[in-house]
Amino acid sequence: MIAKKRQDKNPKVNHINVYGQRLSKPIKIAAALAAVFFFSTGCAEQGPIGNAKVGESKSAICAQCHGANGISIVPIYPNLAGQKEQYMVLALKAYRSGERVNMAMTPHARKLSDEDIADLSAYYASLPPGGN
Repeated sequence: MIAKKRQDKNPKVNHINVYGQRLSKPIKIAAALAAVFFFSTGCAEQGPIGNAKVGESKSAICAQCHGANGISIVPIYPNLAGQKEQYMVLALKAYRSGERVNMAMTPHARKLSDEDIADLSAYYASLPPGGN
């Protein structure tokens, strides 16, 4: 039996999504706009949010576990020196809200304001990753 080549009834529909469904032009445009919005907001690298100088003055409690230069001497605690600022902001806010829970971090993060989080994140992002 020879298979016939399927003819599309609507020649304007010519793209297939990951589920094998055909997409029309308006859907393709909407998907492209959503991708542009996503990559231009949440994933784009932003400039510093906080004040690194002020963050340094607020970092004494952090230094007890993460080291004075952002390099922890205790293997179970992560190094903060050179950490990306946006990541630190998101992580600290997640600890503060309870979305992310850690016996050591959650109680400290709950005491931080948005400004404290921004300043601490800017400070640790400004340090060299090697801690020198």
